Amino acid sequence: MNDLTNSRIAAVDVGNDSIKAIFGKLDSELNIPNVIARDVEDRPVIGIEELDSKNPLEGIHIRVHSPALKENNAIYRVGHLATKSDNATELDPGSSKSEEDQTLVMLFSALALDAMQKDGSTGFKKSGNVIDANYTLGTGLPLREVKEGKDAGYRSKLLGSVHQVEFLVTPKYQGQKVNIKFDEVKVYPEGFAAYINLVMDNNLNIINKDLIDKRILIQDIGGLSTDIAVIKNRNVDDDKAQGFNLGVSEALESIREEIRSKHGVELDSRRDVVEIITKKNDRNHIMVKGSRTSVHDITDRILLDLAKKQYRLLRNVWQKNSQTEICYFVGGGSIVLKDYLKTLNNNLDGYNIDFFEDEKESIWMMANAYYKLISDFSRRTTNKDKADQDKKPVKAN
Repeated sequence: MNDLTNSRIAAVDVGNDSIKAIFGKLDSELNIPNVIARDVEDRPVIGIEELDSKNPLEGIHIRVHSPALKENNAIYRVGHLATKSDNATELDPGSSKSEEDQTLVMLFSALALDAMQKDGSTGFKKSGNVIDANYTLGTGLPLREVKEGKDAGYRSKLLGSVHQVEFLVTPKYQGQKVNIKFDEVKVYPEGFAAYINLVMDNNLNIINKDLIDKRILIQDIGGLSTDIAVIKNRNVDDDKAQGFNLGVSEALESIREEIRSKHGVELDSRRDVVEIITKKNDRNHIMVKGSRTSVHDITDRILLDLAKKQYRLLRNVWQKNSQTEICYFVGGGSIVLKDYLKTLNNNLDGYNIDFFEDEKESIWMMANAYYKLISDFSRRTTNKDKADQDKKPVKAN
């Protein structure tokens, strides 16, 4: 068993839209768009002095060395910087999160940024321009991939190797390297994580007594997939739970495409589309040549179509689990589809459904749950190690 006392906790949700990560004793968090672009070593920068006045998150430019990657030693722009590239890649529908280099590049970037920004307070050793960082990681994969047994392969790729991130033309961190080692990696099914978050606080005390023994569905709508977890007797029923290759990414891509062909307006990424359909003021409006223009007709048609498909999934799973008491919609996709799903439900079957009104809570739900689970694991392991130490006989001199 690894000694976890000097290991920093990391809870990381590599979502299809963005990566959300929580570190240490809740002392820092990161949210970076899940977009990468292959790049060259010397990206053009106007003035190095100016570079160092910028936020590192706006200019993540790295080389990643890891035996876990198919493309080793490749150079990437990551996050905001990548959204501005012509060759930016976002995860494609049908791809497996556990098998994509992009998932690992995002994960390693987040950890390296954490190791850098908390310089000194993490207790990581630093010699010259190299930091040796040890993490205890809690993360997750879609239900479908866990059911296919891909979590074991993903975990073993991370454990037992050193993964290095070298910052190239990144503000403040240029020339720094971070060696990442994992003392322990726990991979949780995403649907189960949502349940943990619903019923337990950070110390895994039950906060929602009403829910704990109910039969619940949790429909987690992501970018590329939808997981429906079936909870009964305080556990996820693995046989009944289902994962579907249906998320909001394709719909967002269609909206982006149609706005381009109809209005001649080029949006950088799916994230820009989400911004247009969820913003508080001027929702579903864009600027065309400086004048405010509605794109309601486009967004309504495409999102209603997706909401109908999501509703069909709910209906099918509910039919097979007829004693279900409530379904919670979670994840970034449910924020985008909330109004359409509510309208459909009111006009059709009238299931008992609920949404998280707090958008931040819905988006950070997985990362929060992984944090609760991995902190609890770390606490138990450390206490057990301490107890074992105390039991050891003291040698006489």
